[in-house]
Amino acid sequence: MILSTTAKRAAGPKAGKPKRRRKPDPILAWKRRLERTRPGLAAYVLEQLRGRYGEPVWEPRWDPTSELILTILTQNSADTNAEKAFQELRRAYPGDGPPVAHRPGPGWGGVGLPDGVTPDWLRVEVAPLDELVEVIRPGGLPNAKAKGIQAALRTIRERRGDHRLDFLAEMPALEARAWLTSIPGIGVKTASVLLLFAFGTPLMPVDRHVERVSRRIGLLPAKATADQAHEVFLALLEPDQMHEAHVNLIQHGRRICHARNPQHDICPVRERCRFVDPKAP
Repeated sequence: MILSTTAKRAAGPKAGKPKRRRKPDPILAWKRRLERTRPGLAAYVLEQLRGRYGEPVWEPRWDPTSELILTILTQNSADTNAEKAFQELRRAYPGDGPPVAHRPGPGWGGVGLPDGVTPDWLRVEVAPLDELVEVIRPGGLPNAKAKGIQAALRTIRERRGDHRLDFLAEMPALEARAWLTSIPGIGVKTASVLLLFAFGTPLMPVDRHVERVSRRIGLLPAKATADQAHEVFLALLEPDQMHEAHVNLIQHGRRICHARNPQHDICPVRERCRFVDPKAP
């Protein structure tokens, strides 16, 4: 018996052809798994670290463009070396504005910068590349960073007409992050650092200390990529927890949970750390 077109439509999809299921969201699946198998873990970690390091208070450290350039200078380098390179930028390409205060704030691993004028970003952008390389050499990896800094400054100016980034404060967090990561050379971590520390935008930057500590405790899936780690924390934390979590996880990684020879005996989260005890609750 041959069915008419109308009858075929009424009969619905062909028998035996299963409906394609939507792939589960791995971030949501991980969040549910933690809630089921290790309830309250994130809250416990925050509470224990707060007891050891205090509750950090957010305040802007530098103007947004300086925050961006300093963050680029810290890539694969110590914060103290990034400060030296930024200081050389101010000497080589001084702006014409008044001296400004630079507050390193919690989570910053340098000693802080003396008050000084903000660099003239246009001069930095158009400087001969070999000249800029020598200026920022104290920060390490000067060739790659000089190219990245000039490319970022050029893109911002071409899109916006100047180098100011204050407009990002008015954008939703993920839209602002997407705008920044569309600039070649700016990744999720750099964008998140800028937005969190310049504007208090609720994003969670995951640097090497945060990633190491979080994997050891078991907050992150073992195979999560660096970019996925940022999304996991957005799912696990409330917006007003991002700054505290970032700062205190960094401090814990620097002071106690070292890459080598972590000090388990004085660790405030050892009771629930899977690096200390693979069966920790």
